[in-house]
Amino acid sequence: MPQVRQIAEEIVAREGGYVNDPDDPGGATNHGVTIHTMRRLGLDLTGDGQVDAADVRRLDRKQAVEIFLRHYFIEPRLAELPEALQPSVFDMYVNAGSNAVKILQRLLCEMGERVSTDGVVGPQTIAAAARAMAAASAHLVDAYGIARRNYYFGIADARPTSRKYARTRAGGKGGWIKRAEEFISPRFHLTEAAFRARVSAWG
Repeated sequence: MPQVRQIAEEIVAREGGYVNDPDDPGGATNHGVTIHTMRRLGLDLTGDGQVDAADVRRLDRKQAVEIFLRHYFIEPRLAELPEALQPSVFDMYVNAGSNAVKILQRLLCEMGERVSTDGVVGPQTIAAAARAMAAASAHLVDAYGIARRNYYFGIADARPTSRKYARTRAGGKGGWIKRAEEFISPRFHLTEAAFRARVSAWG
């Protein structure tokens, strides 16, 4: 699993350190691990009988990597998806949970596959993803990355408080969009003009 571990380490580096943004539904977060995840896993790192922001602060990078590998890659069965898709789906799963799989499932449906959009990687999704990769090996990863980018735009369209994650104060691409485009071929990146046109309705 060395390659997957490297992906997890890159995700931790991308996520950064401790933040507790009131506009972020994830709440207190450290290295990309939210307080909700730590409560679900019962990670009382301070030993005071409760999982709160102090425990989130105490989480280190190594612990975050292990959490992502076990609970965001192995348990959701991302390892059974086509290898080329795994980095982007894994990164998105850390960022958006089962929505990462729903995005893939909706994309597969658009490609003519019959899969449930339930956010669960099961035999149906695994087989459909393998067929789609065989049919469009040069395009599927980009198509998924573009679908990720559109997912972020959709959230920002509907929730004004989240727009700061998609657009910087200076009007350029925000963290969400840059993150999605890390997994998209440069030829499919939005130009600055195209990006500004896409978000112009936000005011």
